[in-house]
Order: sequence, then C-alpha cells, then structure tokens
Amino acid sequence: MNEKDAIDLLIRSGCSADVIEHCRAVADFAKKIAINIRENATHNGQPVQIDIDAVFLGALLHDIGRSKTHGIDHAVTGAKIALENGLDEKLVKIIERHIGAGIPKEEAKGLGLPEKDYVPITIEEKIVAHADNLIFGKEVGTMDELILNLRKKKLDERVIGRFIVLNNEISAMIV
Repeated sequence: MNEKDAIDLLIRSGCSADVIEHCRAVADFAKKIAINIRENATHNGQPVQIDIDAVFLGALLHDIGRSKTHGIDHAVTGAKIALENGLDEKLVKIIERHIGAGIPKEEAKGLGLPEKDYVPITIEEKIVAHADNLIFGKEVGTMDELILNLRKKKLDERVIGRFIVLNNEISAMIV
C-alpha cells in the first residue's frame, strides 16, 4: 500500500474531505516525529528502529472509521474496515489503538467498546496516537492546548495523565 492507495481507501470508505485533510495533517506530523526519533534517539545505545512507512500510512488511515461513526468507537470500526480490506496487522493495530493516549480494557467497556486494551504498544502506534492528539483539524497544537481542551471536556485527571505520559515518552526521544 502507498499514499495514493490509502487516500483512495479513505474516499471509497466514505470519509469526508475534512476527515481526509485531518488524516493528511496527522500523517505528515507523525512522519516528521518518526524521522526525528529514528535519526536522533537511541535505546540501549542503539538507534530506535521505526517503520516510517507504517507510521505514515497508519496515520493516514487512523480515522478511516469516521466514514461510519464519529464516536469513540471509530477506532474499532476503522480496524474492522482495515481488516476487511486486507491491510497489514501493523496498520490495523495503529488504527485500533490511536484513540486518545490509549484506553485500557477496564475503561473500554464503560465507553461502549469491546472489552480489550486499546493502549498503543509499539513506537509506531505511540507516534500516531501522539501526533493525532496534537493535530487540531489540520493544525499542530501544543500540549497546553490539548490539556486545556481535555479539562474543558471534564476528562478524568487519570486519563489526562495518560496523555502527559505519552507526550513525555515521545518528547524524550525528539531532539
């Protein structure tokens, strides 16, 4: 799959122009983050290994589920669409785990999601979730803006804490 295939899939699935524009912005931002980390960060003295293509395509497709729903379940719906279209498991997981800073199994059921973990695990999943959190429409925002928005929505401070932890983890790898 390449960028054109991903855009075609978003269109065929019924995503609006606004959703596609947002996905492009997230993909561009996520790719910049991934390249920065790959070129500058180390783990145990070794360069951090990142699949840049998976980050870019996963970010491009992260909101494909918004073709059917704009609820929190758009990630689950998107993962289903990805599976139905034969996408790589790595992309399916990026789509499924991009919501917020991750939703643990204990909270998923209460949000009407199938009872499982939606917490990003791989570096690719974390970068896409983080990039999505900081893109407002198609513009890159700040963590301060994000936290202010989350508090306006009356999100639990434990949930906001997950956004901060994810931000800190990614930020620590960026030079």
